[in-house]
This record gives sequence, C-alpha cells and structure tokens, in this order.
Amino acid sequence: MNELHFAYKLRQYLNRGLHELPPTTLDRLASARRQAIARQKVVVRRSALATAGDFVQHQVEGLHLRQVLLALLLALGVATYTYWSADESIAEIEAIDSALLADDLPIAAYTDRGFAAWLKSSASQ
Repeated sequence: MNELHFAYKLRQYLNRGLHELPPTTLDRLASARRQAIARQKVVVRRSALATAGDFVQHQVEGLHLRQVLLALLLALGVATYTYWSADESIAEIEAIDSALLADDLPIAAYTDRGFAAWLKSSASQ
C-alpha cells in the first residue's frame, strides 16, 4: 500500500467516524475550527526590497544610542587616519619632486640604478 492510498483510506475512516459524533462535539469542533482560522496568520506577499527594509528597520530599532555613537566615532577615526596618511604621502612625494627640480643633476643621474636608493635614503632624512 503506498502513502497516497493509505492517506485516502485514513480520510475515509475519519469521515465515517465524523457522522457518529454527538452534535455537541460537532459544534465544539466547528467553533474550534473557526477560532483557529481566525488566528491563522495571513501570508502577505512582499517584494525583496520591502523585506530587506523591514530587516534593516528591525535591526536599527534594537540599537542603542551608545552603539551608534561608537560606530560613528570609529568611522570618523578611520576617515581621519586615511586622510592623514594620504596627506603624508603627498607631502613626501612633493618634497622629493621639489628637491629634484631645484637640483642641478645631469640627465644621466636620473637613469642611474643607485638613484632610486639615494632618493629613498634622502627622503627618510
């Protein structure tokens, strides 16, 4: 006997037993069924973006002001460090360029292999 046939036989047996129940029991079962249907959650179709927005809103509601301020402070610190690091790098390159432009080096010095090492050592001083 396969599952479908078993389910069919079980349904027939339960339906036969239903006719033998007293009317008060049938009324209580009908009332319980109506209550269960009234409490049943209704499936609402939403787009994926609405679901993502709902998730973000749920996560933001759980945050405390202290956590938000800490995250903003961390982001500000990272942005400040990035700006400072880029500024230092630009200043270093500017110093090397101005030294090269002000110096009276022959063109052959720029193609010398040791020139890059000399530039690094003079930039660190």
